[in-house]
Amino acid sequence: MAAEADGPLKRVLVPILLPEKCYDQLFVQWDLLHVPCLKILLSKGLGLGIVAGSLLVKLPQVFKILGAKSAEGLSLQSVMLELVALTGTMIYSITNNFPFSSWGEALFLMLQTVTICFLVMHYRGQTVKGVAFLACYALVLLVLLSPLTPLAVVTLLQATNVPAVVVGRLLQAATNYRNGHTGQLSAITVFLLFGGSLARIFTSIQETGDPLLAGTFVVSSLCNGLIAAQLLFYWNAEAPHKQKKQQ
Repeated sequence: MAAEADGPLKRVLVPILLPEKCYDQLFVQWDLLHVPCLKILLSKGLGLGIVAGSLLVKLPQVFKILGAKSAEGLSLQSVMLELVALTGTMIYSITNNFPFSSWGEALFLMLQTVTICFLVMHYRGQTVKGVAFLACYALVLLVLLSPLTPLAVVTLLQATNVPAVVVGRLLQAATNYRNGHTGQLSAITVFLLFGGSLARIFTSIQETGDPLLAGTFVVSSLCNGLIAAQLLFYWNAEAPHKQKKQQ
């Protein structure tokens, strides 16, 4: 009976969340305090949760822009630098054959960030420029994913993630400070990104052991935390044109 019960559970957990030896350790020998296997289970579970959540992380931002028909308060340079960082993480992880659970959200966040880039351009009256940007980005992505791109270039791209994240977030923080409000910046998106980057520090160390990848998420957490703090600080602040309409 135990073997029959183990069948479906084992198919669900192995190898998606656990290697077979850890499944045996936890669910056959019932060694529920086996720390190395518990760390693997926690890391895989967190990683897959982050990947699943990333499908929705930036949709509130997209819908907020579409609803307002405005990208006021968003720094295009900041969004583009974030796109560079996400692209670097995705290309680097694919090239190094890291588990999808350790980087999959970069793919979905990249698609949503590209959409936001286009919307910012569109609502600034630069629709043609936005279409050209999408075409150029797709071409660059194909080249980076092809065997023509040396590993050294991919590693260099990942290494530029830290300055890209820092400069991008500082540009957005400066825009918020200059405006005295956060405009169409979505609080849901910002707080989800902050929480996801914090969790990614643990999962990247556990699943890849790559200090470059882990370091990127440490910096990303600090920078996302800054934007989250600004959102709280400017929570009740309104754009000047809204204030005028109310008077």
